Amino acid sequence: MPGSMELIGMDFWGPTRQESANGNKYVLVITDYLTKFVVAKALPNNTVQTTAQVFVEEFIFKFGVPNRLITDQGVHFNNELLKNVAAMIGFDHIKSTPYHPQTNGQVERFNATVHPQLTKLYDENLNNWDEYLPAVLYAYNTGQHATTGYSPFQLMFGREPTLPLAQKQPTFTLTKPNDYWPRMMRSLKMYHQTAR
Repeated sequence: MPGSMELIGMDFWGPTRQESANGNKYVLVITDYLTKFVVAKALPNNTVQTTAQVFVEEFIFKFGVPNRLITDQGVHFNNELLKNVAAMIGFDHIKSTPYHPQTNGQVERFNATVHPQLTKLYDENLNNWDEYLPAVLYAYNTGQHATTGYSPFQLMFGREPTLPLAQKQPTFTLTKPNDYWPRMMRSLKMYHQTAR
């Protein structure tokens, strides 16, 4: 059954007007199209090498290989290195046409959501917008998404996120360790069917 990791979108936003105190000017955003789960990383540049390295280390090594990746045709995505990574690891790389960037609309929508949030939080005197990116990302991934009715976290991992300061629930015990996997698969199947 198709589910998470079926289609992933990736795009950059930036450069920012000035680089952060940490030297960052760009954010690489990676979105799972079904779950709406987002991974984003503040970066000093958007080179081919940086793009491929962050995609592999921050996404594939943590979440696995997607079936398909969609990007625009920017040089940081449309190059031999990413083509070789796709062939070696085993995913299809789809490029949106220059005249139809909406094809990668999920990433664009996230960018439109996160940018105002970062603007509200960062201190212009310190120019530290990138230090708030993980918190904004956490809020986005654990909040209920208007389209699916679930949080991206819940759809990606098949369970409710444990939020800071949440009341600790009584310990849940399984009768056998092998009970967890079937229960999680039933939950994910139900979430994915509902999210479609």
